[in-house]
Amino acid sequence: MTRPKSFVSIAGLSREDILRLIAMAAEAEREPNRTVLQGRIVATLFFEPSTRTRLSFETAANRLGAKVIGFSDPKVTSSTKGETLNDTIRMVSNYADVIVMRHYLEGAALYASEIADKPVINAGDGAHQHPTQTMLDLYSIHKTQGRLDDLDICLVGDLKYGRTVHSLIQAMRHFRPRFHFVAPRELAMPEVYKQQLRGWGIPFEEHTELDAAAIGQADILYMTRVQRERFQDLAEYEKVKNLYVLRAQMLGAARPNMKILHPLPRVNEIAYDVDDTPFAYYFKQAENGLYMREAIICDVLGESL
Repeated sequence: MTRPKSFVSIAGLSREDILRLIAMAAEAEREPNRTVLQGRIVATLFFEPSTRTRLSFETAANRLGAKVIGFSDPKVTSSTKGETLNDTIRMVSNYADVIVMRHYLEGAALYASEIADKPVINAGDGAHQHPTQTMLDLYSIHKTQGRLDDLDICLVGDLKYGRTVHSLIQAMRHFRPRFHFVAPRELAMPEVYKQQLRGWGIPFEEHTELDAAAIGQADILYMTRVQRERFQDLAEYEKVKNLYVLRAQMLGAARPNMKILHPLPRVNEIAYDVDDTPFAYYFKQAENGLYMREAIICDVLGESL
C-alpha cells in the first residue's frame, strides 16, 4: 500500500520544500478564508496540553472549509480504558481525512504515520520535534529578514528539552546560518545536534551568559521557556528556571533588523517591557502559525492555495 503524505519531521524537507511551504503560507495570509477543504474532516488528537498549536490548527481547518473532530484531553478517550495508540490511530483513520497529533512520547507521530492510512501531521512529540512550529518560525524569519540565508541566530534557554530549537537547527541547515547557543550546562544543546551541525559545516558557539555581545550579533534572538514538565527533579528546575530574563534595557546594542521570537507560552524569560519595543515579534509569530498550518494541511492533502 502506498503511504499517504505525512508531515512528521523537518529532517526530510529540502530547501525547495521549505520555500514552497513558505510561499503557500504567504498565499494563505493573503486570503485566509477559502473553501478548498469543503467536505474534509480534520482530526486533532492532543494527548498533551496545548493552546496555540491546537487552536491554530482548528482555526486553519475551519477557515479552509473543513470540519474538525478530536480531543484535547486524553482522559476523555478510550486510552483511559487501556486502548493502545495503534488502535486509536486506526480507529480515527476511519473518520478523518487527516490526523493532527501531539503526543508526550518521542517518535509517536512517526509511529502513527506508519500505521495510519491517512496523512499524519506532527504537532509535537515529547522533547523530540515540533516541525509545524519550525515552519511558522521559518515563515516569521523570512518575513522579517527578507531571506533565510546567511543569518545569525541566537537560541536562548532550554536547548536540551526544547523541541522547537532542535527542529529549527535541522531546518536551517539548508541556509548557511551561524548559531549562538546560550544555556546553562544543565540545559545545553544535546551533543547529537552539535554533531549534526559539525557534519553540515555550520558554525556555532556556546555561551552561558545572555549579554550585550550575544544580543548585538543576532538577526534573530530566539527565546525559550524552561519547561517544568520535562524535569523529573523539581529542584533542578528551580535552579535554572529564571537564569535568563530578557529586558528592554538589554536591547540597546541590537541590530535594527533584529527580531525576538518565542514559541510561547512565556513565563519569566521575556519581561513585559520588551513587548513595546520594535524587536518584539512573538505575538505576530503566533499569528503566522495559522497561515503556515493552513499551508501544511493543504499540502499533505494535495490541495493548492
